[in-house]
Amino acid sequence: SKPHVVCIPYPSQGHVNPMTQLAKLLHSRGFHLTFVNTEFNHRRLSAQDATQDIPALCDSTRKNCLAPLLELITKLNSSDVPPVTCIVSDGVMSFGIEAGRLLGIPEFQFWTASACGFMCYLQYNELFKRGIVPFKDEKFVNDGTLDTPIDCIPGMSNMRFKDIPSFIRTIDPNDEMFDFMGSEAQNCLKYSAIIFNTFDELEHEVLEAIVAKFPRIYTVGPLNLLGRHVPESHFSSLREPKSVVYVNYGSVTVMSDYHLKEFAWGLANSKHPFLWIVRPDVVMGESAVLPEEFFEEVKDGGFITSWCPQYRVLSHGSVGVFLTHCGWNSTLESISEGVPVICWPFFAEQQTNCRFACSRWGIGVEVNPNVYRDDVAALVKEMMEGQNGKKMKKKALEWREKVHVATDVGASSYNNFDRFIEE
Repeated sequence: SKPHVVCIPYPSQGHVNPMTQLAKLLHSRGFHLTFVNTEFNHRRLSAQDATQDIPALCDSTRKNCLAPLLELITKLNSSDVPPVTCIVSDGVMSFGIEAGRLLGIPEFQFWTASACGFMCYLQYNELFKRGIVPFKDEKFVNDGTLDTPIDCIPGMSNMRFKDIPSFIRTIDPNDEMFDFMGSEAQNCLKYSAIIFNTFDELEHEVLEAIVAKFPRIYTVGPLNLLGRHVPESHFSSLREPKSVVYVNYGSVTVMSDYHLKEFAWGLANSKHPFLWIVRPDVVMGESAVLPEEFFEEVKDGGFITSWCPQYRVLSHGSVGVFLTHCGWNSTLESISEGVPVICWPFFAEQQTNCRFACSRWGIGVEVNPNVYRDDVAALVKEMMEGQNGKKMKKKALEWREKVHVATDVGASSYNNFDRFIEE
């Protein structure tokens, strides 16, 4: 009978998408698939408000999901489908380890974020032991502490406190996310193996440091390229090549009304055409409303909508730069299509991804966290017209070539996926 994999994503769009890509690839190799969706996430599919109380959700998955999962797998094994032979759970859904142990089923962890973010979370105990975190008080935000170099993270040089994940930068030793992410990363080391949605050359030094601690890893990304298809895009068909600014802050990022308007006028003042994805709930506590005079200003070159098929947009030849929150899926998709980035990281490991994009990979620049329209306009102009922008576009295309090589038949990510299948 077919091997049967149960896939368990964390109930958030940025985690569900790569797990879906992995599931499709497994199915294409002859696996029977069961894809687990929580009732919470199912309800969100039709809800306008896509934000969530992340600490409460993490606490709930940790406490409440093991029993239903055991019940589900027991039912599957007594039904007419092939018996479950493997569990693949998200990196922050470590109850999959316990389920596998109790049922005698191999369990694999799929870390859907960056390897550099994972390595930062692995330092939770060490940073705590050294007294580096939690910080003493809120003064660390403005007293220069965040610019302090941090050199104790294996495989990650030239880092500052501001570049490590936001969940680690806390003043509360009992902070839920501080504990959750640190302990979940450590739990990953208890799995049979860890799957990373990255490729060897992109995060080489970090991956070497991870292998030194835990050798059973599979780098199989970017999954969106491993399952290649020819995108059909109707976006900006009349625009010149590399002329459009694509703006999207992901499915969870929120901002103030002030930030929204500063971004809006920065885009307008750049005088470059743009496609901007504005979720209805992107402004904290209220609907996203832009002034009429802004729409009048950008009527010939700006297009605003609430959703788009992002990978298809990024693969369109008219896109010249991506203004992004630096979520890992967005980062990989941008690299896959050779599109440089303007970074405005929001939380979690997005600051770490931003640092790597700007200082390691040479494909991006960072927006001031406070957001000023003049800065936004200047960065857009520099990326679209300036010498630095040309250098970053060239570098982004070099990374595109590397990532396509890595996902070719017989190359590293392709072979690593084969190894995972065989194991």
